Amino acid sequence: MSSAKSGVAVYCGSSTGKCKAFATAARSLGLALAKHDRLLVYGGGSKGIMGVVSGAVLEGGGKVLGVIPHAMVAAGGEDEKVQSTTKVYLNEAGREKVENIVVETMHERKVEMAQRADGFVGLPGGFGTFEEVLEVTTWSQLGIHDKPVVLINVLSFWEPLRTLIKSSIDAGFIKPSSERLIQFIDGPENHEEHESFDWGTAAIEALDNWEKGRGDPLFVWSGERTTYTRT
Repeated sequence: MSSAKSGVAVYCGSSTGKCKAFATAARSLGLALAKHDRLLVYGGGSKGIMGVVSGAVLEGGGKVLGVIPHAMVAAGGEDEKVQSTTKVYLNEAGREKVENIVVETMHERKVEMAQRADGFVGLPGGFGTFEEVLEVTTWSQLGIHDKPVVLINVLSFWEPLRTLIKSSIDAGFIKPSSERLIQFIDGPENHEEHESFDWGTAAIEALDNWEKGRGDPLFVWSGERTTYTRT
């Protein structure tokens, strides 16, 4: 196992997207993880944004752990869901140093990643990325863990989610205190500066400055179990 001081699970797309800023944000994050000796825990492979962030960690001399379901290994990895017109340099050097764990199911993949991480960062992605980010946030809300969830809001990608959370709070489905379970990194107001912004350092600072107990968890999962008898 890696000697990196703590793991960060990064959720992101297996496509690169249509805007270069998505990939540059991923590269910035990967370089920062390596610089700060944080183990990258991710879904494995070298496609899309996943390949950019993992390649940047390797380039910076950092440690990478991939967690891959056996069905994807048998199929040769995840394909790009959307073919991008944006040309992105993928650093393939050092891929042999990636430690891979093969699991049976997608659920096992998510549990393994969460257990090996002390925090979570979301980059742009699709349905899988959305589901992973929201699941670890739900686990925070339920009190299953108390770990930071940080979203890199490059080009305001995550803004619709922030709006949806606020709408659900207004409608009475999410407690106002639970809004703090996710921290959005917005970057410069001018989107033209998003390609050069240091998203990685901002993400590391957000993880390090996270205050435990932000969300007033709904349940306590430790301690003695109680058996309920139906009367």
